[in-house]
Amino acid sequence: MCPFYIKSKRLVNILLVTFLISFTAQAQNDSIHLRYFGTAGWEITDGNITVLIDPYISRVKLGTGPGVSADDKRETVLRSDVFVSDTLLIDSLITKADFILVHHSHFDHLADVPYIAKKTGAKVIGTETTRNILRGYGIPEEQLYPVKGGEDYQFENFSIQVIPSIHSALNDKHYIDSRTYTETPKTPLKVSEFIEGGSLMFLARFANHTVLTMASMNFVERELVGQKPDILLAGVNRSQLGLYNYNERLLAVTNYPKIIIPTHWDNFRLPYGFSQQSGVDQKLIPFKEDVKILSPETMVIIPKHLGTISLE
Repeated sequence: MCPFYIKSKRLVNILLVTFLISFTAQAQNDSIHLRYFGTAGWEITDGNITVLIDPYISRVKLGTGPGVSADDKRETVLRSDVFVSDTLLIDSLITKADFILVHHSHFDHLADVPYIAKKTGAKVIGTETTRNILRGYGIPEEQLYPVKGGEDYQFENFSIQVIPSIHSALNDKHYIDSRTYTETPKTPLKVSEFIEGGSLMFLARFANHTVLTMASMNFVERELVGQKPDILLAGVNRSQLGLYNYNERLLAVTNYPKIIIPTHWDNFRLPYGFSQQSGVDQKLIPFKEDVKILSPETMVIIPKHLGTISLE
């Protein structure tokens, strides 16, 4: 056989392998991975940047009323009790973070953040109330980025637009909480002392994807005009049913995203491993069916606790 032919064949094979390696690396760089922690909590990474959103891991057994299972043998936590994070569980799930985005300061969004921020050294972006609570827990100023909505910050390999928002219309539309912490509160806080302190949304821009985040079943429509996210983490729960044309308005103002993933739909009083099927059946399936009518090209992905959704 001709030596030139052998060398040429080897060269082609080398080039082919090099191309495949390069193609695979590029595909990995183009992908984004979203892991669902339950409630409004997420870990999002594109391989370069890791962002946590409202990482509430402890899922304490709050109270004794609806939503608490008799099979949950953990100690009951009252709103008058000091909140204590489940640090062993957090350590088993979270190893690193570059940023933590906090939509508002209720316990099911913020209460685990002090431990996670200390553990990871992540930059935390949230309201003045969020900043002051974290100050009380000893998080250094250089990690804290207080915002009120309207900011658009560029970081290395990542940018974030902060969008003013409003909380879900709880208590049959009677909910309102205008309290804020303008000074550092005394910590540790009781569950009830994690006040709302104002609400936000975030447009997180990764290298190849934009993710619009929600942590409430509500939004300020005029603040979302012009948004065109690839991925929408849409607040889905019963409180949205009390709002005017919630699904229609949300999809239209966000330009009918390619991917919608429901968030804050589960029963956060139950620990991981307990069934959330009733929430899927009663909240997510009807939402998915409605979106199919309103935006046939949109894919609704139903997340599972601690499951990772990978998107190209």
